[in-house]
Amino acid sequence: MATPIGNLRDIGLRALDVLKSVDAVAAEDTRVTGRLLSHYGIAKRLIAVHEHNEKRAVKQVLALLGAGKSLALTCDAGTPAISDPGALLVAAVREAGYAVTPVPGANAAIAALSAAGLATPHFLFYGFLPARAAERRRELERLVALPYPLVFYEAPHRVVESLADLREALGEERRVVIARELTKLFETVASCRLGEAVEWLEEDADRLRGEFVLIVEGAQTPAPDLDRARRTLETLLAELPLSRAVDLAVKLTGGRKNELYKLALDLKKRDS
Repeated sequence: MATPIGNLRDIGLRALDVLKSVDAVAAEDTRVTGRLLSHYGIAKRLIAVHEHNEKRAVKQVLALLGAGKSLALTCDAGTPAISDPGALLVAAVREAGYAVTPVPGANAAIAALSAAGLATPHFLFYGFLPARAAERRRELERLVALPYPLVFYEAPHRVVESLADLREALGEERRVVIARELTKLFETVASCRLGEAVEWLEEDADRLRGEFVLIVEGAQTPAPDLDRARRTLETLLAELPLSRAVDLAVKLTGGRKNELYKLALDLKKRDS
């Protein structure tokens, strides 16, 4: 079930009903969930289920379920199993034949997107980039050409390094929305070029605090020249097998392989 991402009033009424009704709460951090429960006057048994003990905790949770008890699963902020522990436990509970019911609520990525002002129906939620610089850069190389906004979570101690790597991999001109401390007292949502992002953060030490959502605009893809692509494919298909003709057309026109492959199939059908 989803818990507040900052402001304790982010909690849903249904989530409060669930917390009041269950026998125990499996929590990423029992201290954090304890404060949430205390705030709403709820007293429950707490079981720690975090990244270091999740496999071991499965047995304890299954034993409680086997005894007819009900449990809620929470993480520190947001929804369990989404860039947080919980997926292994959910899989084990489902495999054991017990029902798993989602209780939705506040989400940092969606909250940031709603305030970003990006007029696009599509986005890629990546979550946390790798902590090691070399792995992070390799991952970013895979994302360079994607045409939709890229949504990342980042921790305060890595945000400068990650923004620097985003700038190097994606270029200085792409816009980035930097959202931090969402729904909290010092919430900030700012937008700038990737080339300006590190400088903007470092202008004020307070901007480096808190949890971050970074939204980078997608690659700008030029509209394909279909007439040119068609003429190129017609010439190549007269001399080469379809797959080879498509590969060469991609290099010659800069078009997308899947689109050119479909066009090549249509041309083949027309000529057959």
